[in-house]
Amino acid sequence: MIIEPRTRGFICITSHPKGCERSVLNQINYIKSKGKIEGPKKVLVIGASTGFGLASRITSAFGSNASTIGVFFEKPPAEGKTASSGWYNTAAFETEAHKEGIYAKSINGDAFSNEVKQQTIDLIKKDLGQIDMVVYSLASPVRTHPTTGMRHKSTLKPIGGSYTNKTVDFHTGEVKEITIEPSAGDDIENTVTVMGGEDWEMWIDALKKENLLSSDFKTVAYSYIGPKLTEAVYRKGTIGKAKDHLEKTAFTITDSLKDINGKAYVSVNKALVTQSSSAIPVIPLYISLLYKVMKESGVHEGCIEQIHRLYSERLFINDTPLDSKGRIRIDDWEMRDDIQEKVAALWKEATTESLPTLGDLEGYNTEFFNLFGFKYDEVDYSLESEEVIDIPGLQ
Repeated sequence: MIIEPRTRGFICITSHPKGCERSVLNQINYIKSKGKIEGPKKVLVIGASTGFGLASRITSAFGSNASTIGVFFEKPPAEGKTASSGWYNTAAFETEAHKEGIYAKSINGDAFSNEVKQQTIDLIKKDLGQIDMVVYSLASPVRTHPTTGMRHKSTLKPIGGSYTNKTVDFHTGEVKEITIEPSAGDDIENTVTVMGGEDWEMWIDALKKENLLSSDFKTVAYSYIGPKLTEAVYRKGTIGKAKDHLEKTAFTITDSLKDINGKAYVSVNKALVTQSSSAIPVIPLYISLLYKVMKESGVHEGCIEQIHRLYSERLFINDTPLDSKGRIRIDDWEMRDDIQEKVAALWKEATTESLPTLGDLEGYNTEFFNLFGFKYDEVDYSLESEEVIDIPGLQ
């Protein structure tokens, strides 16, 4: 079938298998170009099919020749209907890994559930024995709690009062003012339940109970802080409460791993175009300005560059540098004073008319469609593509 992008609000409801393959190959080639990393050898990636999770799986496999198991929740293809991009990403990753004799298997299901945890435990026992790293990179908006059966939905709201600021519709380029109403009722509790650290801790506890974690085991989860420009809706909003909980959980997990000399880290990463960030008001405008400034300063990074730097310069060196709150800061280039001062100045001037010059809206738009396999120069989108593609190692 001929596959074209079809958008609905802040998501694309189609994805292109050849474009997703191109995205994965570009990331693999980047990691190969950087040489070997003295990193993990047996890795579980929870949330492995897109963004930082996919980049972590690629970096583990092609940077340090690691065997990887990926867990994710993606829509499979059907005749005449494309899969979600994460499905095609994983198919391309596993195909390339298997070509090079690298172990790679995947589980598609609800990572919050006890059933998927048990299926993963059984697979590790059967194939790997023990693992030396878990990457936790889930970005789900909803969670059915495995103990209570209750369904919790996260929100992206300020706390204590409404918030008004500029945002951009990255499809049309219109800069407009938006007001976001404050959280109410159980919004904070629900958001923490979905996006906090409880499920991460549940995974580690379940794996440790089965003696599946090797000595000197590491686990890392991903977080974001961001600038003052976005803090009302992000770090000081409902999602920020969830990130606070996630970061506190790292210390709880580390305490539970003392007997195997294990460590849990939170890595604070930079702002990037993701399916999640595209849905957060204010963030697309901030990212479009940030990209322009960081590219001009020669310090722009995508997911794969961020994770390579995390592995090679933070996680797998003798003394991992941490901030005053015990976090790894791989957002250090984004948060440089000179970068933030320039972004703040541009923010004041940003309008529908000025943004094409002031910001990198075109870059934002391209990266958004790249998430779904579109807008790659190497792909001829006028050709028919096979939409039904299998993931070689899917269990």
